[in-house]
Amino acid sequence: MDSEGIMKSFIIACVAALVVAIGAAYVLEGYQQSADSAYASKTGART
Repeated sequence: MDSEGIMKSFIIACVAALVVAIGAAYVLEGYQQSADSAYASKTGART
């Protein structure tokens, strides 16, 4: 494999990692609750 092919593979891997990170952040944003709603809910932690 020449250096051009290695560089192309590296760029593709970086783009793929970026896409996965953005997708994970988007999915996890949907699971997050605000502190007010978590405190007021019956399933929230009690202190």
